[in-house]
Amino acid sequence: MGTLTQEIPAPTVTTDVDLTTTSVRELNAALHAEPEGSTAAYRVVHPAGRHAVAVGLDRPVTVTVEGHVGYYAAGMNQHATVEVHGNAGVGVAENMMSGRVHVHGDASQSAGATAHGGLLVVDGNAAARCGISMKGVDIVVGGNVGHMSGFMAQAGRMVVCGDAGDALGDSIYEARIYVQGTVASLGADCVAKEMRPEHLAEVTDLLAAAGRDDDPAAFTRYGSARTLYNFHVDNASAY
Repeated sequence: MGTLTQEIPAPTVTTDVDLTTTSVRELNAALHAEPEGSTAAYRVVHPAGRHAVAVGLDRPVTVTVEGHVGYYAAGMNQHATVEVHGNAGVGVAENMMSGRVHVHGDASQSAGATAHGGLLVVDGNAAARCGISMKGVDIVVGGNVGHMSGFMAQAGRMVVCGDAGDALGDSIYEARIYVQGTVASLGADCVAKEMRPEHLAEVTDLLAAAGRDDDPAAFTRYGSARTLYNFHVDNASAY
């Protein structure tokens, strides 16, 4: 009888990139040069708040950033996993299509803006306009979100484990927002809605995906009252 052999996959080699000696342009060029389907791992050190770190990725690579990043980190992400062990500036994961972006600190304004898919996790707080014009992304924020979060949110889910600022969900369309804490005020056409079993299941899944153990039953769902879908002169002041 022949001997059965089992192939042992080669260990993943992590490429270290020091942004004190390598430019962000060079880092992004190396990431973009990875072959299709690459699962390469990169570790980025000394980011020092530099902008546009790990943008436009379209391979299932993993990028771990040790420190704070500036504007538009992981913007236009597709397939990649980007972990930021620090804070992120304006527009983290902006226009993301798929993949996972995880900020282990706080995020500045417009986190996940216009994003179409994937999962954005912010362990800390997110500032104003989190999820503005989101188009299918899932966002989980461990802390609070600032004013105008979910403005013109068209599709996707946002879970806020803390409080929400003024004008939450202003002019919201079909996105769903779940908030565990208090909401300073609701924006135009945004109302509290019933938490049905499917919504509890949805929050449960999103919290689990973000690695959180909050009680799904403690959240309130917010969505569109659908009074602004079609123009009516009586609602002109709300547009």
